[in-house]
Amino acid sequence: MLTVYVDADACPVKEEVYTVARRYGMRVSVVANAALRVPTDTLIELVMCTGFGAADDWIAEQAGPGDIVITADIPLAARCLTKEALVLDPKGRPITDNDIGSMLALRELKDELRQRGTLIGGPTPMTPKDRSRFRSKLDEAVHAVRRAHRPSE
Repeated sequence: MLTVYVDADACPVKEEVYTVARRYGMRVSVVANAALRVPTDTLIELVMCTGFGAADDWIAEQAGPGDIVITADIPLAARCLTKEALVLDPKGRPITDNDIGSMLALRELKDELRQRGTLIGGPTPMTPKDRSRFRSKLDEAVHAVRRAHRPSE
């Protein structure tokens, strides 16, 4: 069964993932470093992975062709792309093989600027428009993976 993997510790769109996944009867693995509240639903599971990077490692090991990964973590996105998973960030932007190299480079540059104190702040806050775009893009992603991974007839 195709699965949506959610890098959940800082994910602002978990409720939107649950809504879309229920619509299509897709399994959701909510992967976190600590206990989180998840809906009581046979299709939704909480996977707790303690230790630095353990949640990312678990997602990267499990995700594969036809799965969807929701993460803002660029290195995790790169690992999932090598496993042929479809990756979306929490604002609904697809992360693809075509742009992952430049995204990794930009991440490195921003890390360096933060360490120097030149760059402060983080991502912009989520807006209702961002949430709506995310739901729409996740819906599109589900259709795309279903078309690409239809069971043999």
